[in-house]
Amino acid sequence: MHIRAAGIDELPLLQDIERAAGQCFHGIGMPEIATDDPLPLDELARYQRAGLAWVAADGTDRPVAYLIADPVDGNLHVEQVSVHPDSARRRVGRSLLDHLAARAMTEGKPALTLTTFTHVPWNAPYYARCGFQPLDDNVLTPGLREIRRREAAHGLDRWPRVCMRRTL
Repeated sequence: MHIRAAGIDELPLLQDIERAAGQCFHGIGMPEIATDDPLPLDELARYQRAGLAWVAADGTDRPVAYLIADPVDGNLHVEQVSVHPDSARRRVGRSLLDHLAARAMTEGKPALTLTTFTHVPWNAPYYARCGFQPLDDNVLTPGLREIRRREAAHGLDRWPRVCMRRTL
């Protein structure tokens, strides 16, 4: 696997990766998440044009995972990271997170942040193993509070969620 910038022509494939990765939510009683639409192509293109979309590509240079990020309150915020199930459990997601951490350090950013489901094994427990720590709601920055507000409006608060931070 190697990590590189996502190509504009690959954005439909990123949607396919997200759909495939989401299927595992069926097995834990979260079918709404499994069937949630991936980000639209125009939004993915915004990340790609901004240089904030990366893929992990296999030996044939085909993306098997991707990560998109936003600058939020002086940090880089992981907006989405998805790994195709055929490439799961191979440290691909961690490699993408580490790539983002290296980019953030180069830019002088102090941390990575993300929001995730608390009790989903491949969410908060996984991110904790990758160096992220949960944040108390009373220390959330304005940008993180706005992200959580949008998530709640989208219905994601049906299940426990948490903001997490990885200090760099």
